[in-house]
Amino acid sequence: MSNKPCEVAILGKKVGMTRFFLPDGKNIPVTVIEAGPCVVTQVKTADRHGYSAVQIAFEDIKARNSSMPMIGHDQKASTSPKRMHREMRVTDDAAANAFQLGQVIDASCFVGTAFVDVIGVSKGKGFAGVMKRHNFKGMSATHGTERKHRTSGSIGSHGTDRGHGAKIKKGKRMAGQMGNERVTVRSLDVVKIDAERNLLLVKGPIPGANDGYVFIRAATRVFKRKSKRVAAVKAAAGK
Repeated sequence: MSNKPCEVAILGKKVGMTRFFLPDGKNIPVTVIEAGPCVVTQVKTADRHGYSAVQIAFEDIKARNSSMPMIGHDQKASTSPKRMHREMRVTDDAAANAFQLGQVIDASCFVGTAFVDVIGVSKGKGFAGVMKRHNFKGMSATHGTERKHRTSGSIGSHGTDRGHGAKIKKGKRMAGQMGNERVTVRSLDVVKIDAERNLLLVKGPIPGANDGYVFIRAATRVFKRKSKRVAAVKAAAGK
């Protein structure tokens, strides 16, 4: 859960990637996201819960695949059991009270939003070595190297090195699990919104495999080059 207020957000599913043709004939790579529809299942206020937030849920499931507490929780919002529940902070109680239990949020909530952040779980790569995981150069291919061509080399100091004990420093890059971790991609361009089919097209790739679940929110910060581009477009429109 993000601690930053985010009043425009939705849960969705990655459909896949394709090309989108612009009016001038150029094509750009886009990711198609099934954005919602989501249902508001809980509204939290500072007086009752200590902070202001809104909980949304996505994708219907069978009751047997849910738990009794969650079935009852969803019934309070007059909706069927949901697969995913996600809480998003809002600025204050007034913003939280603008939502109602059972309210449906769809892709149209991003109309007028130029950039979004997408949060998902990256593809798992399994146990990977340092050359694949951290882009290490590896050892020499020849000159006496034997069975150590893809190893990392030294990972620590000797016990007598300048009087310090022999140990591996925290954060040392080594072989291990690669991928399958939370990744946030910021400031993606919103290319098109299909409110009827709840589809959101964003420029470039997003983390995770097809059919993976993602959280989409209005960009919390915009890259400088993109903010300058938006300012230039607004200035041209003003003229």
